[in-house]
Amino acid sequence: MDNKQDMYPVIEAVLFAAGYPVPYERLAELCEAEETLVRETVCELSDKYKAGEFGIQILLFDEACQMCTKETYESYVREALGLKQGGKLSNSSLEVLAIVAYHQPVTRSQIEKIRGVDSSYAVSSLTMKKLIEEKGRLEVPGRPVLFGTTADFLRCFGLSSLDDLPDASTFLDETQTTFDEEILNSGGEASAESEA
Repeated sequence: MDNKQDMYPVIEAVLFAAGYPVPYERLAELCEAEETLVRETVCELSDKYKAGEFGIQILLFDEACQMCTKETYESYVREALGLKQGGKLSNSSLEVLAIVAYHQPVTRSQIEKIRGVDSSYAVSSLTMKKLIEEKGRLEVPGRPVLFGTTADFLRCFGLSSLDDLPDASTFLDETQTTFDEEILNSGGEASAESEA
C-alpha cells in the first residue's frame, strides 16, 4: 500500500484487535509499505483521535504503538466491564519507581540510600508488576543488579519515551552527583550484560 488512506483502516483494525503495543515494523509488513510511511500514518491517526471527540487514543512509543481508551472515560469502562478499582501503587512503590525512572540504571542500595529505608519489598513488587526490570549488573565487587523502567512503565504513565518525564533537575542534581562519584570511586562502571 502506497496510499495512507488505504493504511488507516488496516492499522486501526490491527491496533484495536491487539490490545497491546504493536511494533511499527510489523505494521509495515502488514501494509507492505515503508516503516517511515507507516509511522507517519500512525502519527496522523493519533492526531485525529486527539483532535476529535473520541473515547479512544493511540499511544506512540519509540518502536511501537497501541490503541487504548482515554483516561477520561475510565470510570465508564470500569462500570461497564465490572472492573474493580485496583492496581494502585503504595507510596513506597511510587518513591522507588520515581528513583528508578530518573536515575536508571540504579542498584537497590542506591535506591535505599536516597530513601533511607530498606526497599527490597517495593523493588520486588515493581519487578513483579513489570514496571521495572533488571538491566544488567554494576562492575564492582558483588556485582549488584541494575534496575531500569520497562515499556509497561511508559504505557501505564502515558509516556512515549523517558524524555517525556517531567524535568526533575532541581531535585536530582545533588543526588545524581553522589551516584556518579560513588561509581567512579569504586572503580566500577555499569555493565549492560544480563544476569547469568
